[in-house]
Amino acid sequence: MSTQEHVRIFDTTLRDGEQSPGATMTLEEKLRIARMLEKLGVDVIEAGFPAASPGEIESVRRIAEEIEGCEIAGLCRTRIGDIKAAWQALSGARRPRLHTFIATSKLHMEHKLKLSEADVLGEITRGVSACRELTANVEFSAEDSTRSDLGFLREACAAAIEAGASVINLPDTVGYTTPDEYKTIVRAILEIIGKREVMVSTHCHNDLGLAVANSLAAISAGARQVECCVNGIGERAGNAALEEVVMALRVRPGLFPVSTRVVTEHLYPTSRLVSEITGLNVQPNKAIVGRNAFAHEAGIHQHGMLQNRRTYEIMEPQQIGLPTNNIVLGKHSGRAALRDRLSSLGYDLDDQQLSRAFDSFKRLCDKKKTIYDEDLYPLVADDFDLDETYKLVEVEFKGGSVEVPGTARVQHEVTPWARVTVAIAGRAATHEASGDGPVEAVVEAIKALVDKPELKLKDFELSAVSGGADAQGKVSLTIEEGGLVSRGQGRHTDVVVASALALVNALNQQTYQKQLQARRSSEAPGAAK
Repeated sequence: MSTQEHVRIFDTTLRDGEQSPGATMTLEEKLRIARMLEKLGVDVIEAGFPAASPGEIESVRRIAEEIEGCEIAGLCRTRIGDIKAAWQALSGARRPRLHTFIATSKLHMEHKLKLSEADVLGEITRGVSACRELTANVEFSAEDSTRSDLGFLREACAAAIEAGASVINLPDTVGYTTPDEYKTIVRAILEIIGKREVMVSTHCHNDLGLAVANSLAAISAGARQVECCVNGIGERAGNAALEEVVMALRVRPGLFPVSTRVVTEHLYPTSRLVSEITGLNVQPNKAIVGRNAFAHEAGIHQHGMLQNRRTYEIMEPQQIGLPTNNIVLGKHSGRAALRDRLSSLGYDLDDQQLSRAFDSFKRLCDKKKTIYDEDLYPLVADDFDLDETYKLVEVEFKGGSVEVPGTARVQHEVTPWARVTVAIAGRAATHEASGDGPVEAVVEAIKALVDKPELKLKDFELSAVSGGADAQGKVSLTIEEGGLVSRGQGRHTDVVVASALALVNALNQQTYQKQLQARRSSEAPGAAK
């Protein structure tokens, strides 16, 4: 039997991860990620910040009632109203956790809270005690702990422990600390804990690119819980990446004689699902789950790989759920195979949804000889996407011709033009526009249709969904209007149509975000931590 100590993986993708600009998720999207996280084997799912809105209470409540294999945490300030809202959402969970926080740095206390050290200590005692009356599973976070006076931080954590906290979290809220410094902080808190059954937790942001390194340093110092996000998403530069922390512990057991209960074979599918839902693409050179993580181009590397994969790979792609051969389905595949593969990607379909997806799958097989996992996501988009205020009905366009450099041939120039039809709340409308190219023409037509002349296209990324000459094009874009940032994605064998689909998807996401904001109480703060 293994004598390794257990490190808890506390996933905050649904809370801190959702705070990434444009990454707001619907209830159904949160549930799909929560189910995948349960399958992945994380210990704790932080489902949200219930006091933010009635909608947030409902989404946390649904996750708490459905997920059985993980603790479900709800974030709350030390205020009684927050705590009541969190417990209202969590009370149906099999293993609920109240996660309460207040800032302890001089900067935050003076300029944000406008409280003295004595006031903050009083808030900690009252807040943690109120949580403890509801559940024995209470976590306290000292926001901005790494910029706090260490003596006062020890006082704050001692007050939380005396009031009943069983987990003390030390957030590096702005990604400021370094590994050696963070070790010192963790050890200082472990000293006041002594032999009491209280766990130290980490929550590291990545502003200096040190989130994972700091988390691992804290584990070396004795921390036994790591708060992290799938793909490292989150506020600003993001959080410690779950997959990087987990695989570092697995690959280097000599340095970290600890274990997690994460089923690493589900890391890649979980990464893809989160990317698909949030619209935050994984950079190609991203550690563990980036598409280049197991790619080898240099001749020397390729030669070494042919002799022994370990020459240039410290882990096997199968360990994270990335098959060596990515071709999984074809025109002879049946419903059962499609259902199984979609389930592994995080989509659990009922019979009606499967029938629609299977019909679309067969039509796609007529266009493409090879079907990749990436091709499967659009098949279920209609059943899992946002409620559609806007729906693309038809796109007609023509491109321009230009003189080819280096040739004497003069070509006839045609102004790029597009005619787009969009259903708005069920009623179809059509508009024509021109632009420097057909994509710009489509964008201008859609902006006119939805009456958003101030809408700005901030980012535009085009990539192939999968391999082969018959690959679908995938467009990811970001729009901004009045400070509100939204992302959208679209796929089609024609990149102009994919662009139109992506813009309409972003508009639906924007509408959802506005509805969510409208429901939020004017008293509810942002949940940055």
